[in-house]
Amino acid sequence: MVKLNCMPEKSPIIEVAKKVCPAVITIVITRDLPKIEGFYFFPFSGQRFIVPKFNKKREKTKIGGGSGFIVSPDGYIITSSHVVADPKSDYTIIFEPKKKYPAKVISRDPINDVAILKINAKNLPYLELGDSEKIELGQTVIAVGNALGEFHDTISTGVVSGLSRYITAYSGLTRQAARLKGLIQTDAAINPGNSGGPLVDIEGKAIGVNTAMVMGAQNIGFAIPINYAKKDLEEVKKYGKIRRPFLGVRYVLLDKMIAEKNRLPVDYGALIVRETLGESAVVKGSTADRAGLKEYDIILECNGEKITVKNPLANILQKLKIGKEIKLKVLREGKKIILKAKLEEKK
Repeated sequence: MVKLNCMPEKSPIIEVAKKVCPAVITIVITRDLPKIEGFYFFPFSGQRFIVPKFNKKREKTKIGGGSGFIVSPDGYIITSSHVVADPKSDYTIIFEPKKKYPAKVISRDPINDVAILKINAKNLPYLELGDSEKIELGQTVIAVGNALGEFHDTISTGVVSGLSRYITAYSGLTRQAARLKGLIQTDAAINPGNSGGPLVDIEGKAIGVNTAMVMGAQNIGFAIPINYAKKDLEEVKKYGKIRRPFLGVRYVLLDKMIAEKNRLPVDYGALIVRETLGESAVVKGSTADRAGLKEYDIILECNGEKITVKNPLANILQKLKIGKEIKLKVLREGKKIILKAKLEEKK
């Protein structure tokens, strides 16, 4: 007679899930929209078109959602910037159906796709932040979040498939594009709704912020390294906001295709140019204005770093300190010149 062993599984993933899930929250996005009181029916060429009929009253309407995770017992939360990108929306944090808190977006960092939120609560479960500089290719990771906006505390396991990835991601809510670099690639499933949730290691420490997936691929997801978010969190706690250097130019990043199409002398750099009529390519009174930058200048290097599509000016600037004097190598009317500028804080 064979006796089955019914002892519970001793997987380390189980312990990680018990430790992490209480600190992972759901973010519900709502907005005041006109109330629908019925529908109009319009027959046209044998077809019927249905058009909603609105009244003057407005009501809170859910327009989206995402995930996040608590990083301090007094209610600081890390999520993705694209999850809370709409300044006109309201954000509610849900722990469980009867436990909800209104959330304040303290600061957004669209360059790194990180946002810091705050709720008024104490003694909350929270995640310890790891060190993304120590991540190794092939190590076990776990993605946690609110999959598809309805399956709370969903975990998926995998490994670190790649490091220092560069992607262009598009937000499903705002339709805006973001160029993200230095990302962690993983085959742990990151589904819609998981954005903003943590990517944790086998010790349950957050090493990344789930941010994007490749549509149509088999388990190719990406996470922002947690060290980017740690820097933002430190600044929020110290200054009440994320502080960023500001140069004051509008520009287009050059590549080979743009250079050939416009017969430009270089295929890299930041071409200073206005995006729409009525605006200035160089913000009046800004650092760039005082440094002498002009429209149609091409900034080739910033403090010795070459500006490319994969290393844009914005990413170089965010590594520099406010008040620091920088050197810009500029191509102007076929001649290379050096300009000096003292960085200001972005308002």
